[in-house]
Amino acid sequence: MSVEILKTIQDNLDARSILVLRKISFASSISKGRLYKRWLSLIKKEHIPIGDINKSWDVFKTSQFIETHLFNQDNILDIGAYASEILCILHLLKFENLFGIDLNPQVVNMPYSRRISYQVGDFMKTNFQDSRFSAITAISVIEHGLDIDKLLKEISRLLKTGGYFIGSTDYWNEKINTEGIQIFNMDWQIFSSNELTNFFDIAAKYGLYLYGSCDLSVQDRVISCLGKDYTFAWFVLQKK
Repeated sequence: MSVEILKTIQDNLDARSILVLRKISFASSISKGRLYKRWLSLIKKEHIPIGDINKSWDVFKTSQFIETHLFNQDNILDIGAYASEILCILHLLKFENLFGIDLNPQVVNMPYSRRISYQVGDFMKTNFQDSRFSAITAISVIEHGLDIDKLLKEISRLLKTGGYFIGSTDYWNEKINTEGIQIFNMDWQIFSSNELTNFFDIAAKYGLYLYGSCDLSVQDRVISCLGKDYTFAWFVLQKK
């Protein structure tokens, strides 16, 4: 399935439990958090709060998809990589060619920076060569006031034919008003079903199509932030 919705709190908890059992959890208060702090002390770097318990389900879904659809030698890029858990997990899963980009200058101090290539930059206008990546990930990125056309055009440029754009975003089937609320000094959008469908229509203009079936139905409002209650959508697009 190419689009799924986080239905319940238990789904989030179950996803984190699997990450912990496999010893690939990096959320700061659980499991790898202790190892990460020890690693920081050894290299004398500033603590970065890796991962978010609320994002357990979409991080798990993303790592699971990559593990079952890509080879360990494939090039993978994470956009909005600062404090993102996904590249750390993929590193432990033995993926070898990992890249991350973010405007935050501290991104270069992320874990395993000797093995993962982190760079400071605008992920809507990168200096990577055309068709370099087999997968691009974006965990909770597209809802932060981005120029969607510009973003999707760049992702299409960077992906190989057959490559995947795997992401998650804040979601509720009906529109939730977030006007005037900013996160990371950017506008915030909780995608409605109509808005997310429109996002996929725009993606198709750049050769990015849904990989499989789509289920946009909701159940529980699993996530609460800044007085808004909603859930997450997770999606996979493939470049044709």
